[in-house]
Amino acid sequence: MGVGALGLFVMLEIAARHYGLPGPITVQLREVVLPPKSGGLLYAAMALMLVVLPRRQRFVALGTAIGIDLAIALTRWILDLELPAGNHYGNGALWVVLGCGVLAVTRRTGQDRVLLLKGVGLALLLVAGRKAGDTWLLLTSASRHQVLDQYVATADHALGNPSWLMGRLVTATGAIGFNFLDFVYGQLALMAVAVALYQLRNVAAERAFPGHHLVRTFLLIGLLGPGVYMIYPVVGPIFAYGDGTEHWASISLWSEAHSTTQWAVADLWPRTLPSITTPHSMPFDEITPRNCMPSLHTAWAVAIFIHSRKGPRALRWAGTFWLIATLTATLGFGYHYGVDLVAGVVFVLTIEAALRTYDRGWDRSGLRLVGYGCVVFAALLVAYRWLPVEMATWPWLSGPLLLLAMASVIYGYVRTTRQWDGAAVPTGPVARQPEPV
Repeated sequence: MGVGALGLFVMLEIAARHYGLPGPITVQLREVVLPPKSGGLLYAAMALMLVVLPRRQRFVALGTAIGIDLAIALTRWILDLELPAGNHYGNGALWVVLGCGVLAVTRRTGQDRVLLLKGVGLALLLVAGRKAGDTWLLLTSASRHQVLDQYVATADHALGNPSWLMGRLVTATGAIGFNFLDFVYGQLALMAVAVALYQLRNVAAERAFPGHHLVRTFLLIGLLGPGVYMIYPVVGPIFAYGDGTEHWASISLWSEAHSTTQWAVADLWPRTLPSITTPHSMPFDEITPRNCMPSLHTAWAVAIFIHSRKGPRALRWAGTFWLIATLTATLGFGYHYGVDLVAGVVFVLTIEAALRTYDRGWDRSGLRLVGYGCVVFAALLVAYRWLPVEMATWPWLSGPLLLLAMASVIYGYVRTTRQWDGAAVPTGPVARQPEPV
């Protein structure tokens, strides 16, 4: 998995350079010295690496990272360096991760070296995956000048235009409802780290990673999902059918320059439902990412929900809450159409099935489930693109069919994995085998 990810990062670096953009490798190397974009992400990555260390060494590593960040901040203050707005910490966490990699090569041997290198690789993959996702988004806006929002918005009539309905609901809740959902939506990664740390809590004691954990799914979603954006570029209702600034009057996330460079169909979202017309692709600005189809926030939230099922009650409740709140936010903020969410559910369940099938040596039942998920996902994209008018014209037929297709993948995943889990119950003590990261 690590070799394949490295190859993808190199290809993204080359593609980004072609468009005059910094690639994921360049951005990551800059953050060794320059202020990182997300210090929280770097500390989350370091936390995942720390699962391979004994408790005392974890505190030493954390204290070292904080000390380095304080020293760098003091140096920048003494030199009166002009810094960009935003995050100014996180270099220390990255230095500690890289330092542990050097320590593993020079001072560790045998299983200790392998385990520490796996921890370092897991942390760096998480960070690099985020950089790769950012690069994908830049590439979608730079290379995909036509968007397919009219097709998706027309197909969304089959589900009753849930983004418009949820948008009105969120608007009616005012600042309180918006800020609450915005916090949950923005802290999805934090919830993912909490679930991952629970799953990896015994790595240091058992000297091995579990066969399957949330980080693997998160990485594959982030690496594969944006590739679909290149095939099916969609910007979302708040941009294609709004001015891009609804809900943002008190939050400066979008500048006035951004809202004036896009070419929306009309200012309809969320007040007026779009009419059923003959859809066509339309030009859009070179700033807004084409990151709607499928909804990766939905995919990540579903992955968190799945992996939290075997945790304690509090974690299970948190996973359920984050799923519901994330689905509400993606629709209520106008980031996605309802059909995006359906595609996102099928997408993540297919990835989950593929990872678990790989762990089982390409089990036949798993291959059937993966193949079925791929067929359903492809059928959804084809229907959204070539049958949107028919879907909108007969919503009482096409809507239930969409939900039935999604439900069939959910049923297949639950049924198959339950069979696997039941067959995997050991009759005696079985040594856990290490799993490459």
